[in-house]
Amino acid sequence: MTPPFSLDDVSRAANRLAGRVHRTPMFTSHTLNQLTGHTVFLKCENLQRGGSFKIRGALNKLMALTPDQRARGVVAFSSGNHAQGLALAASIMQTSAMILMPTDAPALKLAAVRDYGAEVVFYERRTEDRESRAKELQAATGRVLVPPYDDYDVMAGQGTVAMEMLEDTLPLDALIAPLGGGGLMAGCATAAKALRPDILLYGVEPEQGNDTWLSFQRGERVGIGPPDTIADGARVTIPGNLTFPIIKQHLSGILLVSDQEIADAMRWLLLRQKIVVEPTGALALAALMCGRIPVWEGARVGVVLSGGNVDLCAIQAL
Repeated sequence: MTPPFSLDDVSRAANRLAGRVHRTPMFTSHTLNQLTGHTVFLKCENLQRGGSFKIRGALNKLMALTPDQRARGVVAFSSGNHAQGLALAASIMQTSAMILMPTDAPALKLAAVRDYGAEVVFYERRTEDRESRAKELQAATGRVLVPPYDDYDVMAGQGTVAMEMLEDTLPLDALIAPLGGGGLMAGCATAAKALRPDILLYGVEPEQGNDTWLSFQRGERVGIGPPDTIADGARVTIPGNLTFPIIKQHLSGILLVSDQEIADAMRWLLLRQKIVVEPTGALALAALMCGRIPVWEGARVGVVLSGGNVDLCAIQAL
């Protein structure tokens, strides 16, 4: 039986996105290699259009819609980066976007969403269910719902990150990426395992947002309360219904890092590499710098820096 999601979906997404999103650079650092004992390749999605990898999945989803669906506009829920990515994608595809954002969304991300032309509707993160609110908006407006991660077209777009990494740095022994709802990791895992079956894959979560770690241990989706972490892109309470089976199948493990370790990785990138990333974007590097990745000395390790949408106040607090 043909799997519902495969490398073919990621390849189609790569063809759609060619020339529309950046093929982001891979940076290396002799200092980082010495510090970790590995040959490290940093995939800089912080330099992507919209400031994160999210434009890949959002734009692929919109390009897969019918002209009638695009004409109706789209609606989504997001703490920030998916909102920005979808707002930008809607502008590119000349359709309208309505984004449901939490009242405590970072000001920088909120401003960017509005600058791209999207309409923002707020919800209270701790008392309201964002999916239910988004479905209410969908029913009231007739717009197409574009989930932040639990959608095969969205996952396919995100998987182009790993496809580029493997094309640019073959061979890689391991690939590490941040974990929120799992769209990036599920897409990357599908592409990476198809292209290099023996690659080791690790997802990284904040300690306070360990829903996927718990789910991975138990073999089934586990929910948690709203997490309190600086990694706002990983404040997810349960892994995706579509993403988790892929993660469970392909990943070697889920790793946890503290907020302090995230901040330390952000600071190191800023001071030593002159690279600005947001807290969620630093998750994977934090795990590597803390020695949590179980790979051998000298392994070739790809690390996804998933986004760079961080405001000045957060940088000054490092």
